[in-house]
Amino acid sequence: MQTFDTICSISTAPGIGAIAIIRVSGSEAFRVSESLFNESAQFGETAPNVAKYAEIFQKEWLIDQVVFTKFKAPHSYDGEDMVEISCHGSRFIQQKILELLLNSGCRLANPGEFTMRAFLNGKMDLPQAEAIADLIDSQSESSHKLAIHQLKGAFSQKMNDLRQQFIELSALLELELDFSEEDVEFADRVQFVKLLADLKNEILGLIESFKLGNVLKNGIPVAIIGKPNVGKSTLLNAMLQEDRAIVSHIPGTTRDTIEDVFTIEGISFRFIDTAGIRSSDDEIEQFGIQRTFRAIEKADIILYLIDINDTSISEIEEEMLFIQQNVDIDHKKFIFVANKIDQLRQTPKQFLKWEDRNVVYISAKRQVNIDEIGELLVKFVQGRNISDNLLLTNARHYDLMSKIREDIEHIEQGLQEKVPTDLIAIDVRDILEKFGLLTGTITDDDILNTIFGKFCIGK
Repeated sequence: MQTFDTICSISTAPGIGAIAIIRVSGSEAFRVSESLFNESAQFGETAPNVAKYAEIFQKEWLIDQVVFTKFKAPHSYDGEDMVEISCHGSRFIQQKILELLLNSGCRLANPGEFTMRAFLNGKMDLPQAEAIADLIDSQSESSHKLAIHQLKGAFSQKMNDLRQQFIELSALLELELDFSEEDVEFADRVQFVKLLADLKNEILGLIESFKLGNVLKNGIPVAIIGKPNVGKSTLLNAMLQEDRAIVSHIPGTTRDTIEDVFTIEGISFRFIDTAGIRSSDDEIEQFGIQRTFRAIEKADIILYLIDINDTSISEIEEEMLFIQQNVDIDHKKFIFVANKIDQLRQTPKQFLKWEDRNVVYISAKRQVNIDEIGELLVKFVQGRNISDNLLLTNARHYDLMSKIREDIEHIEQGLQEKVPTDLIAIDVRDILEKFGLLTGTITDDDILNTIFGKFCIGK
């Protein structure tokens, strides 16, 4: 990206709306913007941070009545001179104003270029810039909170704290190298090992938080499983409050997985309706069952649906064994859902009273007690103490943290084997470089273009 150019872009969503916002940024932003108006607008005399009504003309042709705001560097979003023009939301008007700006010396902004300039001008660090993309994409209260937490600098502060500890270690090791001929150790090896172990535990905690942080950001996967014709598709429709899946009395109707996202109390859940689990000679149904196993594998929560009128303990145990033979379910949260209580012919069987099982009695068809499932799902998430913990939500951060952990383990091994100080110092420098890549104190053009290329053009 050529960061010295003056750029412009529509910053509101594509389409027709009441208003649209066009941004202009760069050293020539004021001159280019002023060319849109006649003298009556008094653009040059208008103070920064003041919204001013004006009319945009092309010669004698009135294009639109707008409101413009000037932002003087460095007191703008991207740290450069910037003008925001609020016009009517007509596509024609938006494109016409852009055309006038381009003819006056602007170029169209690249995706994420405004935010990239904000990063390069020191208005925010790299994790905060990434958080802006997450904030724009947030579809639930939980994903919004995670983005805001990172935008406020919580992750950056944590990374800087960890990095500072490694800087202090590095300084002591470098000092040893300067006095290597005197055979002096400035870094106490016992303390060094303990500090490394403490740092590794903190980093491991962040790495392990990625799974939860990522699913909170993108929706917690919930697989709905059970025998054919127990009401899985009906339950999905009831949870989503729409006819998302085909419902039929014929067993085996669902041959493929169906996914949709629904938000409950600010938390997004990604429900996956699956093919019924049973032995079958039908080749297509077998493919569907294999996809069911894959859905179970990627799900955090399993809604195990049972026909309350037609299920025995032995059948449940056989099904669980069959699932265990195909999928690792040791760390899955199971919620047993006893369906079709509207057709109940007898007292619930013994398995429904297992004290170690979460059981909900429902009628998916009549939508009875569906809310209880939602309450259990929310309780499961809230029970994981997410509010006070820093969670990794970004795959790039996860990858770098994993590599830092590997470097620490390499240092620990080197200390045990009493390798020379200069080799240990190299590993410490590598860790500092990775922390720099995390926070953006060290940058790589390819990484920056990849990160900001995912933004919308007006951001």
